[in-house]
Amino acid sequence: MSTIHASVALTHAVQFKPFSERAIDDIASHLNPLLADVFALYLKTQNCRLHMFGSSSGDDHQLLDEQGEQIFSITDAIAERVRMIGGETLHSIADIARLQRLADNDLPAAPLHTMLAGLRADNLRLAAFMLSAHATCEKHQDVGTASLLENWIDDAQRRARCLLDAARG
Repeated sequence: MSTIHASVALTHAVQFKPFSERAIDDIASHLNPLLADVFALYLKTQNCRLHMFGSSSGDDHQLLDEQGEQIFSITDAIAERVRMIGGETLHSIADIARLQRLADNDLPAAPLHTMLAGLRADNLRLAAFMLSAHATCEKHQDVGTASLLENWIDDAQRRARCLLDAARG
C-alpha cells in the first residue's frame, strides 16, 4: 500500500465515529451522571467505613473496604466509555456535584445499621440508574457499554444484598 493510500485509510479510521452525535449526547447524558453517582457512592462508602461505631467485628470494616474498592474500580471504565464513543466526560468535582443524583450525607456518625441501610438504598438506586443507562445504550446499539453495565448492575445488587445481611448482624 502506498504512503498516500495508508494516510487516507488512517484518516478515515480516525474520523470514523460509530455513533451519531445524537446517540453520543444521549449515552453521555446517562453515563456522566452515573459517573458522578459512582464517585458519590464511593465517598459515602468510605465515610461509613471511617465513622462506623457499634460494629461487633472487623467483618463490616472489611466488607466496606471491598465494596469501596469495587465501586471506585468502575470510575475509569465509565469515563473511558464516554470518551470512546466520542463524548466529553467529567472535568472536576464541581461537575460531580452538579450531576450526582445520590444525596450527600454530611451528618455526624450514625449507628452502623443506619449507615448500612443508607448504603444499601444508594446501591439499589445506582443499579436503577444503570438500568436506565443500559436501555439507552441498547437503543443506540452500544453493546460495549451495555455489556459493562450488566456486570455493574449485578455488582450493585450484590452489594445491596451484602449490606442487608450485614445490617441484620
